[in-house]
Amino acid sequence: MNLDIALQLVLIGLLAFLCQWGAWRIKLPAILPLLVTGLFLGPLTGILNPAELFGDMLLPGVSLAVAVILFEGAMSLRLDEIRGVGRVVWRLIILGGLTTWAVVTLGAWWLVDAISLEVALLLGALVVVTGPTVIVPMLRSVRPVSSVSRLLRWEGIIIDPLGALLAVLAYEIIVATGAEAVQQTLLILLKSLGLGTGLGIAVAFGLAFLLRRHLVPEYLRSFLVLSAILAEFVVANMVVHESGLLAVTVTGLVLANSRGVNTRDVLHFKENLSVMLISALFIVLAARIEMQQMAEFAVPALIVLGLVQLVGRPLAVWVATLGSNLNWREKSLLAWIAPRGIVAAAVSALFAERLAENNVAGAEMLVPLTFAVIIGTVALQSVTARPLAQLLKVAVPAPRGLLIIGANPVARSIGEALKKNGFPILLADSSWEHSRAARMRGLPVYYGHSVSQYADRALDLVGFGRMLGMSLRREMNTLAAMRYRMEFGEQNVYSLAPSAEQEEKITAVPDHPGRTLFAPDLTYTRLANLLDQGAMVRKTRLTAAYNFDAYQDTPGRQVWPLFAIDPRGWLHVFSVEEKPRPQPGWHILGLILEESDQQAPESGEEVVKARARRQKQKEAKVARKEKKTGGHGNKESNQ
Repeated sequence: MNLDIALQLVLIGLLAFLCQWGAWRIKLPAILPLLVTGLFLGPLTGILNPAELFGDMLLPGVSLAVAVILFEGAMSLRLDEIRGVGRVVWRLIILGGLTTWAVVTLGAWWLVDAISLEVALLLGALVVVTGPTVIVPMLRSVRPVSSVSRLLRWEGIIIDPLGALLAVLAYEIIVATGAEAVQQTLLILLKSLGLGTGLGIAVAFGLAFLLRRHLVPEYLRSFLVLSAILAEFVVANMVVHESGLLAVTVTGLVLANSRGVNTRDVLHFKENLSVMLISALFIVLAARIEMQQMAEFAVPALIVLGLVQLVGRPLAVWVATLGSNLNWREKSLLAWIAPRGIVAAAVSALFAERLAENNVAGAEMLVPLTFAVIIGTVALQSVTARPLAQLLKVAVPAPRGLLIIGANPVARSIGEALKKNGFPILLADSSWEHSRAARMRGLPVYYGHSVSQYADRALDLVGFGRMLGMSLRREMNTLAAMRYRMEFGEQNVYSLAPSAEQEEKITAVPDHPGRTLFAPDLTYTRLANLLDQGAMVRKTRLTAAYNFDAYQDTPGRQVWPLFAIDPRGWLHVFSVEEKPRPQPGWHILGLILEESDQQAPESGEEVVKARARRQKQKEAKVARKEKKTGGHGNKESNQ
């Protein structure tokens, strides 16, 4: 079945998106539906024939796409993330990689009669790599503790170019002849390491110089970086085969950790580009597989998969973590999670053709065996990793925490109520007075701008799933909503409704991409006014007799429901776009104002001024008390 070239390209793009979206919905790595789609389009139905569609451009295009993917992964690595585990990372990459290579090579050669030593040597090098394309989605669903998560993410990105380098060495060993074969292989290794590292650092410094001094306009920054890393990749490979992957990885790592260089816009562009490239690559590469070969090599594939999963990986982790601070539970999870990804798939296709050109026996086995390991490790670990992490007690619980933008009186009152009911909170504010007052009340605070490069590094958001924009400044809430919707999802980002004064003064700020907290009339000014009048955040349990309607219509008081807690302990946020319907057995966190506490209303400007005066008086009183007690002030009680 032959389709028009344009139609085939559109079909790849559309199905790739559907696979990614479906994987996001069911919380599994997208590689599984992508591979299944590729197998369906290629060998099963014949709708897609990559060799005819792309011709001689196929393998060069795959190589360039892999370079972009590895560069993007390296750009997400921060050196301060591996403090305390850096030694384990490098041992896992070097010692663990060599251990896996040796185990798979010797095991496959010994146990599978059809595999020659040459093919086993190259296969062992290919299955060393894991890769960010499968590790990162799996970590999102497994949610292991930070020590395990950091190790797996760093290993997955750094080991990819080194795995490709091992494949080059294996290939050179296969094709080299004569007494100088070993010397030639070692020389290629030194050239690859030297060129890849040196060129990577040089390109990173050059890009940092241009970006730091703003010599390139904003709209051309991503274009510059993309062009530079592709050129770097091609030049490195022209000098020494497969050294380009190491070069672009080094460039990404150095550039991401360069001082004074804002790479957020470049990283966002590369992230979106990488998702598209990864999706298309898996479909195209899977479509090249021949089902007859997969069936023919089913038994050898199971043997190799068992060697990788049950022998090679556990032994590699044991060797790499000797003498480390990791406990046996963390080591056990590390020994189980090591899915193979796009680099193994792409490089196997490249070297299979090279082996065939050199008439190496068994070259046709390389691609089906590699894809069998990819599919097997991803499918097995996707299903079992989360239950295993929970069984070993190294899984982070479902995100219940709330990041609150602002540490002002309104944010403090609501934060206290949430914390008192068992929900982790973190207030973020650049005001020292507000941050200090929050700390005095025992609330965790990040002092600084919540939308900044430093905040990206310093804020530990493990276990956090929502953002509440409660800053006095509307533009701060908007910026935070735009930033953290990428972290939590747009449906979990909320901001207070702007007041009439803010609407008049700030007309250039776009609507925030999130939900409006509580009610359209509950602006910051209104909430501050209600708290000044004596309103308090209280928890109320609903029953069959005292349902939600009765709660709202209780005479003698005014009620504004803010949050609802269901019997499972899940928090539901009242917003303009979504209003929960609490049932008997639920609890309501609401702002309640008794009629006897109500005072004459003030204007918005008077509320803010009065609030500021009272806050200064309160802080002065606390300072006097600290001075008398030697700096040990008493914390204010929760509401």
